[in-house]
Amino acid sequence: MSANPQWDIRRALGVAGLFRVVCGVREAAVSPFLTLYLRQLGLAAPWVGVLMGTRHLVAAFWAPFCACLARSHPRRRALLVGSLLGSAGASLLVLLVPPLDADLGPRSCHAGPSLTPALAVNVTLTQERGSSLPAESGAEISHASSFRKGLVESAQEPSWHLPRSLVGSGEGARTAPEVLHPVAAGREEAPWEEGALKVVSTALPSLAGGTALASPANVSVTQGDSGTLGLSPEGLLRSFLPCLVSLVFWELLAAPLEQVADDSLFEYLDVVDATDRHRTLWAWKLLGTAAGVCGIAALVEQLDCSLKASGPRGVVYFYGYALVSVLALPVSTVFPVPLCRRREPSCKTSKALSLVEGDPRLLLLAITVFLVGAVTSTTQNFLFWHMQDHGSSELVMGFSVALGLLGEVLLHPFRATLLRKLSRLGTLGLGLGCLSGQLLYYSLLWSWWSVLPAQVLSAVSHGALWWAVGASLEDLATPGMERPLSAMFRGHFYGGGASLGSFVGGFVARHFSLAVLYQAGCVVLGLWLALFLSVRPRLPQEPRVSYSKLLVVEASDTSDSEQGTERDCLVKASLGRSHRTGQNSAC
Repeated sequence: MSANPQWDIRRALGVAGLFRVVCGVREAAVSPFLTLYLRQLGLAAPWVGVLMGTRHLVAAFWAPFCACLARSHPRRRALLVGSLLGSAGASLLVLLVPPLDADLGPRSCHAGPSLTPALAVNVTLTQERGSSLPAESGAEISHASSFRKGLVESAQEPSWHLPRSLVGSGEGARTAPEVLHPVAAGREEAPWEEGALKVVSTALPSLAGGTALASPANVSVTQGDSGTLGLSPEGLLRSFLPCLVSLVFWELLAAPLEQVADDSLFEYLDVVDATDRHRTLWAWKLLGTAAGVCGIAALVEQLDCSLKASGPRGVVYFYGYALVSVLALPVSTVFPVPLCRRREPSCKTSKALSLVEGDPRLLLLAITVFLVGAVTSTTQNFLFWHMQDHGSSELVMGFSVALGLLGEVLLHPFRATLLRKLSRLGTLGLGLGCLSGQLLYYSLLWSWWSVLPAQVLSAVSHGALWWAVGASLEDLATPGMERPLSAMFRGHFYGGGASLGSFVGGFVARHFSLAVLYQAGCVVLGLWLALFLSVRPRLPQEPRVSYSKLLVVEASDTSDSEQGTERDCLVKASLGRSHRTGQNSAC
């Protein structure tokens, strides 16, 4: 223990590591499964893309703004506590948004969680009371009667994730020789009587917006004209707009938490010249996220039928998020926040932006990060939809995310070797190539388990990509601009790209399919990779030196004139003015 608790480095690092673990569990409780919950509400892919794009946009620009405003110790401490409490309460507001199907009612535990949209059967009624079945065999009539009886018994408790018109067992959907289709919407449903069901063609049409016949991306759960985007004006006012308001309010409260905490810890360590230990904490959040995403998925599988709550089963995600946020409050009250205020302003967004505009290498890197954010958002938003259409459960989805995170942690010891052998340019190309291959693989999924091998590539695509970006920023940044540049690339550029990708991806998934969406992302990344590798080596190279080495030279107590001349040359070279003739001759 240090004599002064304000500068107890070991305790500060322990608390910061624990806080990152808790934040990882908190984020994993709901963020990966949020689009699944929106799908359970009945929202089509374009509207889910708009919601997620707005959420990314708020996070990209609101968090840096709050970090600039919160400079004093009381403000930061209040922001940490207020963000945890406020986001916990705001997340529960999403549960007040009603599903598009007004008669969804309580969830049913009889159907079981294994029901998937890919195995659903469309059922409806005809209006003609005396309508008779077509001439079919006795076995087919018996099947229709027994199926009608099962629907009557389950009418009070429809399946948790299917609209009122999407019920039935998975096995029946596979073996039934007929598919029961709905009549025109807007007509009053007839009673369940003999002859009220109509048996039609057995063909399974290929519908845009998803890979499954009856997936929520393909069918509208609202009555009346749903238009081209799968949402009626009534559904827009009833579900989409309340969901948009609640998600924006939630993100406004939750977004500043991690950036403010990270800035506080860095400044705390900077006072005692221990900022090198700040980098040792990066893995704790990944480990917390991996544990949280598997834990909440297992909890949903176990407690879904025990909660007896109305609405979709995804309510467990929000309850878990709120609970972990409350549990993180004691950690936030002892989080290391420096009491003294820094002399120089830390809000350097405009300076970082001007630095990017003036350096073509940084500009090319910014465009790369923007495109990566746009393409990655399609995976984050709709990959679980794709897996659900192939019969995957939430536990498998959570395990797939954890597999990629753990792979990145295990690959990190080889970071220096990879950057040395391949160079920063080669490592960046490797990351882009692996990400492009991932997207192509996702478009060819054939079963729920087939996604797991591709998650091994995510460790290389995400890890190698950001290692190369971080090394390039350290080399190209001017003194004191490394962190502002890194925050801008991860926030503004990556978040802005994720926002645009979400907006566009939802419409592509609706009008084409998820497979086409991933193939388009693969093509975009492949073309940009070829352009990047051809343009980047032709950009002018300016000689720069490592500022850490420069500090070592300046700290040496040498008095030799030759070493003093060498030090002066290093200072001039670090300022980018080594091209002058007088300096070159002196060196």
